[in-house]
Amino acid sequence: MNKVKTTFYCQNCGAQSSKWVGKCTSCGEWNTFVEEIIQKDTKNSRLQVFSSAKNPKGQSNKPILLQDVGTLDYPRIAVPGKELTRVLGGGIVPGSLVLFGGEPGIGKSTLMLQLALRLKNLKVLYVSGEESEQQIKMRADRLGITTNTCFILQETNTQNIFQHIAEIEPQLVIIDSIQTIHTTFIESSPGSVSQVRECAAEFLRFAKETNTPVFMIGHITKEGSLAGPKVLEHMVDTVLQFEGDRNHIYRLLRATKNRFGSTNEMGIYEMQGEGLREVTNPSEILITNRDTPTSGVAIASTLEGNRPMLIETQALVSSAAYGTPQRSSTGFDLRRLSMLLAVLEKRCGFKLGIKDVFINIAGGIRVEDPGIDLALVCAVLSSNEDLPIPQSICFSGEVGLTGEIRPVNKIEQRISEAEKLGFEKIVISSHNLKGINKKSFKIEIVSATKVEEVFQLIFG
Repeated sequence: MNKVKTTFYCQNCGAQSSKWVGKCTSCGEWNTFVEEIIQKDTKNSRLQVFSSAKNPKGQSNKPILLQDVGTLDYPRIAVPGKELTRVLGGGIVPGSLVLFGGEPGIGKSTLMLQLALRLKNLKVLYVSGEESEQQIKMRADRLGITTNTCFILQETNTQNIFQHIAEIEPQLVIIDSIQTIHTTFIESSPGSVSQVRECAAEFLRFAKETNTPVFMIGHITKEGSLAGPKVLEHMVDTVLQFEGDRNHIYRLLRATKNRFGSTNEMGIYEMQGEGLREVTNPSEILITNRDTPTSGVAIASTLEGNRPMLIETQALVSSAAYGTPQRSSTGFDLRRLSMLLAVLEKRCGFKLGIKDVFINIAGGIRVEDPGIDLALVCAVLSSNEDLPIPQSICFSGEVGLTGEIRPVNKIEQRISEAEKLGFEKIVISSHNLKGINKKSFKIEIVSATKVEEVFQLIFG
């Protein structure tokens, strides 16, 4: 009789320990270690419902020269909608394993169900471990999309799932969610570290051997990271993050890892009663239309991957009501805000150390592009002096520690986006003028070297 082997896993980060400890040495969380059985059943062989075309006899692979390796040209699977196509890098790669994470109620299942229903030329199997067939049918009716190629399966056991896959032979598999799936070869509860890792390994093996793409929906922890062991993110080919503010209707789709494309792309969706609608022009929804100019508002031309868009930066500067001035930022790095305020006080002579400063990026999105520094600085100065910035001016530039305006990348795309939305003037760094043909743009391009020059230009 084989001896049962057990070990302790941290349910927060997946760290392993031979004995129980109160505090995890990896993530620092308390009381997260749970004992799990790691001895697998050696009497029963795994149910192999998919075979390997490369190695049908189970023989071990042999070393081969890289130049002798043949390439197979598998075209990407076209995805309906430009947002998901852009984030994935041009479509779904056959045989890829995609991990799709997000907060509860953010719209993960809705987006995946929309994908399954709109792929009318592919046979899709939607495996649900959280909802019944009737609940999924109710959501499909609400979306208003009809198809005869989408199969629904309510199952949590991987061996039964692979049996149905062998019968249906789908071209795309969606798992909702990986934390509810379990395998009988691991004696632990569903959602545990060992179960999540082993189930993901089985779907990875299935995807690579049958060249079938698999989407796995994953939960996230209270810190915002994907739940389960960190090795799960290393196993998959693509990690998609669906994020957004519950107080706003817009959702952002980002790729934190992508072996087949860029990780700088972003997709924007709008949550409606009929599902998620793609936002093709985010600049129009991120800029507020005002009848009269308001102080503390500046428009920045930013870039998310290869996608230019204009956002509205808002600032409020007021006298500190308490002894310590407050610094608050929504949608922007608070530490970088402190740096910009220090530059304004040290290099430009504005006394902001005794005042409260509040920053907000309109629309509920978070921007990490340093090219919005100049717009934020102008918004702070506008609120401090109570002088509105003309609505026909936008900004694009990075502010350095010496108060200089540094150049930003892909400036021509930023200028074209501002011109398309009807802005009359854009302020950029003088270093960005090299290689730009001003005659090709109808918008007036103004260059500056220091923050003081921009202040004189805007406020006189």
